[in-house]
Amino acid sequence: MAKDKTIYVCVECGYESSRWLGKCPDCNSWNGFIEQKKDVKKILNGAQGSIKSVSLNIKDIENKEDFRYQTDIGELDRVLGGGIVKGSLTLIGGAPGIGKSTLILQLCQRLGGKGLKILYASGEESNHQIKIRADRLNVDTNNLYVLAENNIESVLENVDTISPNIVIIDSIQTIYNSELTSTPGSISQVRDATNTLMKMAKERDISTIVVGHVTKEGMIAGPKVLEHMVDTVLYFEGNETATYRIIRTIKNRFGSTNEIGVFEMTANGLNDVGDASKIMLSGKPENTSGSVITCTVEGTRAVLIEVQALVTYTKMVMPRRTGVGVDNNRLSMLIAIIEKQLSINLSEYDIFLNIVGNIKITETALDLAIITAIISSCKNIIINDKLVIMGEVGLAGEVRTINMIEKRIIEAEKMGFVSCIIPLENKNYIKEDKLKKGVTGIKNIKELIKCIK
Repeated sequence: MAKDKTIYVCVECGYESSRWLGKCPDCNSWNGFIEQKKDVKKILNGAQGSIKSVSLNIKDIENKEDFRYQTDIGELDRVLGGGIVKGSLTLIGGAPGIGKSTLILQLCQRLGGKGLKILYASGEESNHQIKIRADRLNVDTNNLYVLAENNIESVLENVDTISPNIVIIDSIQTIYNSELTSTPGSISQVRDATNTLMKMAKERDISTIVVGHVTKEGMIAGPKVLEHMVDTVLYFEGNETATYRIIRTIKNRFGSTNEIGVFEMTANGLNDVGDASKIMLSGKPENTSGSVITCTVEGTRAVLIEVQALVTYTKMVMPRRTGVGVDNNRLSMLIAIIEKQLSINLSEYDIFLNIVGNIKITETALDLAIITAIISSCKNIIINDKLVIMGEVGLAGEVRTINMIEKRIIEAEKMGFVSCIIPLENKNYIKEDKLKKGVTGIKNIKELIKCIK
């Protein structure tokens, strides 16, 4: 008998190798290769070449607007770019228990109420379990069809029978193809199932939503393997114990990326949070050092957030530098700038930084606020509660321009803040005089010290 061929697959990115490797040459992750048998799909005689595609000149292709199904869930429509595009493939990823299935059922209720037919295929729960959760969420639409099945062939048969407008797969890690020898959840099974669903969505113009799990260990094929295959990627941020959940757009072929949607988890499901700034600033301490308000832009939305710093004396040889919600390398660089440009010795202090609200920030517009929070905690300086600080800081201590400054100032005024510290160049480019009221422009962090004392 012929010996089965064995390959090694990276669980992070799906890279295949004929031998085990310690480091993946594609995604540079370590110790991520697992052994599995190579899957060979059966091909019927004469099937090859039976389907032919014809190339078209780009000028001969008709323009048509993307038709969207609006979900009437405001925050979800925001991250999707206005709704679910007809014939698109959307991936929703997140840790178990964070609210993916809850949001999906609420989506079914809204779309079903508009007369759209929905097929909900679940490989994790029985029909009875789904019915219990649907009753708790008050889902009573007549257009929702539930299928407790994890065989992709059976899912396609039901699609042929029902002819739905929307197909939902929960979750992709449980779906398998019987023609493949590997187990459900493996790289090859997940890739094959997603490819099959992608062809179904494009050929039949059926909007398809795929749910994917992300585990801390990364032992199963998570959404990162699928990101290049789908049209839109949404990620739940936070954890299952937090009251507020954030959905972030990682990829969107039909809208802007880096959008966020904020939801509140309640007994009746996920509720929209339209005023994200109000939520992020709730519970802010008053007359306390180390607390600074800044403004970040996520996609098209400006959100006010609180930056907290705690600087404490330590007897350890290596002081700790810990940041939650920010890049630790960026935090270390800003600490070095403080020591070099302001001659403040921080080598004997532990520094802890936290972005309140369980949100991760990557943009550099928070640099000035982070530096202010660290100095405020170290020197015990109380920052004005009605002051917003924003700006990027360079290695020489200069304060550099940031984008969408007017939108940030408008958001600060809307929330009742009366003064802002921003880069001087940004202030010079503000067109409306009323927005300059209460705005202070600075060139470097030495001027910052004079403004906060």
